[in-house]
Amino acid sequence: MTNHDNDQLLRQFFSEATSQPIADDGFTDRVMQRIADHHPSSIIHHPSPIALRTVTRLWTLFCIVVFAVLFVWFRGWEQLAVHFEVMLRTMAVQPLSINLSVLFAVVFGLLFVGTGEVISSESTRG
Repeated sequence: MTNHDNDQLLRQFFSEATSQPIADDGFTDRVMQRIADHHPSSIIHHPSPIALRTVTRLWTLFCIVVFAVLFVWFRGWEQLAVHFEVMLRTMAVQPLSINLSVLFAVVFGLLFVGTGEVISSESTRG
């Protein structure tokens, strides 16, 4: 639906209400005139689908890079190896224990990449 179609539907919807006078010293008329003077596209800018797709791809790439840098910075492979070994050795003896730093790193990565994917799916719908 285009802006023109939206404007037409709004005019049709509010046509009955505009015929009723409001006692407000012309305030409503002045406001309506100022709104009419502005073109709707100058008020709200809708980026193109290509621009949205590009931004979401860049956001996803940024999140993956940040996650990779943090993984290397905190030597995530060592932590994963230690936790995997501990898990295998203690699985039959005790319940699974969770290290909060590893959990935080995984949730951090999933959160930012997931946010990018949600934005991407929303932009492709519109």
